[in-house]
Amino acid sequence: MKMKLLPLLIALAAATPAVANSLVSPGVRPGIARSKLAATPVGEWNRLSRVGGNNVEVWTIDGDLLNKISFYGGIGRGRTLLRQVDRKRQPLPQVSATMLLTDIPALLETTYRAQGAVVQMSIDTQQPATLGTRKAIRFTYSFTRSTDEVQRKGEAIGTMVDGALYLVTYEAPSLYFFDRDIAKYRALLNSLAL
Repeated sequence: MKMKLLPLLIALAAATPAVANSLVSPGVRPGIARSKLAATPVGEWNRLSRVGGNNVEVWTIDGDLLNKISFYGGIGRGRTLLRQVDRKRQPLPQVSATMLLTDIPALLETTYRAQGAVVQMSIDTQQPATLGTRKAIRFTYSFTRSTDEVQRKGEAIGTMVDGALYLVTYEAPSLYFFDRDIAKYRALLNSLAL
């Protein structure tokens, strides 16, 4: 019985990563999050197959609970950052074509809080930045999810292009993982183009 089960388990284990994610190799990567967002990673990342919306793409090194970069590409007027789960009881905020750059951190915070998964969140810093050649806002934040109560930190950059939102976030547990991988995120961020 054991001998028959072992090949099946090996086959399932080998098949699972292909279903769960795909490898993002170093080099130019156009069309991120089904948008005109492009990046040039210098190392390998895993692209998760499950996404929170049509124009969302998530990359990770060790798994999305330990380190993840989320790309939101061209989220248009009247659309939400993430897919709506319960429109009546927990409606998500929508992108407005007239949003200011300073509205982007509040949109992310309101989205996280509306999902009900975040019990505590704060926007810690905000400063002007550029994303490609566009004026943008760079901000840091911290939050705790109700599901695991792990304190996480985040760093993000966002801009508006022709009334659509482009946002890139990096999130990891405050303890160890955030500091370990922040340089990899920033290197990727420096390669972003619109």
